[in-house]
Amino acid sequence: MSWRDLYCGELRSDHIGKRMTVAGWVDTRRDHGGLVFIDLRDHTGKLQLVVNPERAAEAKDAAHELRNEFVVQAEGEVVARAPDAVNPNLPTGEVEIQVDTLRILSRSTPLPFQLDEENVDETLRLRYRWLDMRRDKMQHNFRVQHTAIAAIRRRMDELGFVDVWTPSMTRGTPEGARDFLVPVRLQPGKFFALAQSPQLFKQLCMVGGIDRYYQIATCWRDEDLRADRQFEFRQLDLEMAFVERDDVLDVMEQAVVAAVEAVGDEAPKRPFERISFDEAMAKYGNDRPDRRFGMEIQDATAVTRNSEFGVFKNAPAVRYVVAPKAFSRAELGRLEDLAKEWGAKGLAYIVVDESGEVRSPIAKFLSEQELAAFSADPGSTLLFGAGDEAAVARVLGLLRLHLGRELDLIDTELNDFHWVLDFPLFAQDEETGQWTFLHHPFTAPMPGQETWDESNPEGVRGQHYDLIQNGWELGSGSIRIHDVELQKRVFRTMGLGEEEAQSKFGFLLEALAMGAPPHGGFAMGIERFVAQLADEPDIRQVIAFPKVSSGADPLTGAPTPMPNEVLRELGITAIAPENSSSR
Repeated sequence: MSWRDLYCGELRSDHIGKRMTVAGWVDTRRDHGGLVFIDLRDHTGKLQLVVNPERAAEAKDAAHELRNEFVVQAEGEVVARAPDAVNPNLPTGEVEIQVDTLRILSRSTPLPFQLDEENVDETLRLRYRWLDMRRDKMQHNFRVQHTAIAAIRRRMDELGFVDVWTPSMTRGTPEGARDFLVPVRLQPGKFFALAQSPQLFKQLCMVGGIDRYYQIATCWRDEDLRADRQFEFRQLDLEMAFVERDDVLDVMEQAVVAAVEAVGDEAPKRPFERISFDEAMAKYGNDRPDRRFGMEIQDATAVTRNSEFGVFKNAPAVRYVVAPKAFSRAELGRLEDLAKEWGAKGLAYIVVDESGEVRSPIAKFLSEQELAAFSADPGSTLLFGAGDEAAVARVLGLLRLHLGRELDLIDTELNDFHWVLDFPLFAQDEETGQWTFLHHPFTAPMPGQETWDESNPEGVRGQHYDLIQNGWELGSGSIRIHDVELQKRVFRTMGLGEEEAQSKFGFLLEALAMGAPPHGGFAMGIERFVAQLADEPDIRQVIAFPKVSSGADPLTGAPTPMPNEVLRELGITAIAPENSSSR
């Protein structure tokens, strides 16, 4: 028995006169008194079935039972539609099947939402994800994902990379997020950590002589969920021996271009543009800039050193953005509230109205030289940040992005890939003052900066690089440390004594001491990349079964409590949250 001869979306005028069997879901049913019209759907498209009671009486009885999302099989003759019934919007719009046999294969209960319904609550969509997945958009997204990954794999194979699987259960290492822990029944009280990335394993592959490693790796990170984050995700993970930074960037660009071309989009021009971390922070206020619109941050520190406006004069950094709109007082108040939420003490402004007149409470404190430096086109507003450099960059960077969206300044037709390079190797924890890694502790410093003051390594730069697309960080990588003494120096700078470093990273230090080649690599988030390819605002739309922002899975109801006997076997005691009621 054959369930179908062709997919629903494959029938064309070439099939006229042939008998065909098709199967799929009922998209719509229209009863016109005598004739019943059924739109049958599968992942390839829709096809019109016509049930004529004079031709097939039994099929008519079955057709009257149909409801949306019933699964049916139909057999009949492919015929041309009447000229006035041709649907130019469907690839199958010139033909239909005159049904002789109609079988109901599976019925559907009343639906929680219709597949063509707009603005369905996302939690409801995820609760009934199997239904949501039938929508054209979701089908498209999953197939874009498959096509992109297949293209990446082909390119990696062509470039001589070896697909090596690494463990998911490992030892917890500092990677910037909390670990998900796995208790071990055979060793009560001990835990594996689910790998946040295969970072150390891929470095060990280089020490092991693999030379070119890659995998599409699943990773786990216990961090707050948002548009570009899920607890579990995949990444194109790669590592190469005997390479410089440019070698790694070239491979990543080839993989990206192969995927973009495979899904039918215009390939970005290579090499991708490169900007420094310092330039990104100065112009855009963050290290993953969205460059699809202007409004770059401008520096006013020098021109305000002798200002009579004390907020400017006494601030370590004074910067501003020029928005192409003359804001009202109410609008400025709302923007100031946002700036305060982001850490600013206030939001100074200069409005240049449509006639060119300046309106600002701080104008009377500014010299002619300052006002001349702050000139702007009529119908503009200058918004200022004053304070320490990092805080000013953060506030103006967020303000720039907010206004880019609010004023519809972003060129959504532009697809901007670029690299951000030359990051600091270390960052100082604002709360403890302790120096820690900015990327991860295995990144090599820039050549010539291998020694530093371990109590104050502020000026040391690392061989770290990020790939940015339209304001999303697709991934990051670096040239790694392959000298064991240099690796120990990094650990010491982070406050890890020799004993602690041996306890946490002894296996890595041993490997580095046994002939480690120079090496570097990269990891690109698959779901982030695919979301961009599919033009989706968040990665949940390209994941089959994602979690919601609370970390819950509406589909299965996970996470759930576990029975005490199971916990006892694992050597675990569950402690109820303080605000939970006693049972």
